[in-house]
Amino acid sequence: MSLETKILIVEDEILIADYLMELLCKEGFMNIVMAHDRECALELMHSFLPDIILMDINLHGMNSGIELVRLKNENSGVLFLTGQSDMGLMTKAFETNPDAYLTKPIKKNDLLAAIKLLIFKQQLRCITVRDGYTAVKINLDDILFVKSENNYIDIQLTHKKHSIRQSLDSFIKENNSEQFVRIHRSYIVNISKITQKKSHTIMVNNFEIPCSRGADLTF
Repeated sequence: MSLETKILIVEDEILIADYLMELLCKEGFMNIVMAHDRECALELMHSFLPDIILMDINLHGMNSGIELVRLKNENSGVLFLTGQSDMGLMTKAFETNPDAYLTKPIKKNDLLAAIKLLIFKQQLRCITVRDGYTAVKINLDDILFVKSENNYIDIQLTHKKHSIRQSLDSFIKENNSEQFVRIHRSYIVNISKITQKKSHTIMVNNFEIPCSRGADLTF
């Protein structure tokens, strides 16, 4: 379990927020911030970029936690906190695909179990690469394709690219997953990102990529 995981607590009841903060600090988590209203939570989601958000559904009694989650940073996991058991509310919350749904009063063991499981799942889905002098965490689901360039590979995400010193073969070996398919000696693609297949190329978003004859592209 990574104690450096960034956690954002969004809770308008200050006593509950302080309790959660104290509990997590005692467990060794070192990177925690709190927000007590929508505006602060929204700002922190995009500046602090939390790995995990503990989100009060009933923020100021308006269930605005559900809407806030729809605006979160892409890779953060969500643990909903609520004092209600209303099925309609739960259905709306589940539509946002949270990682857990915890009812108040929050039990220490339930919270820690949910956080530990989420961290484990995130570690399975992420890789850390060194782009120049900077260590960068990349969610495998965010990768569009990987291109070989001499002794380097370019890892193409939706809005950015990371160039690292590694071979394409070693990348494939380290990240053996059915979601990545080698379609050319210089390219592997995230098969879930393919938008169109042509005779000798495929489209991944707005990128046109050469495709070798016989490449297995079932999608």
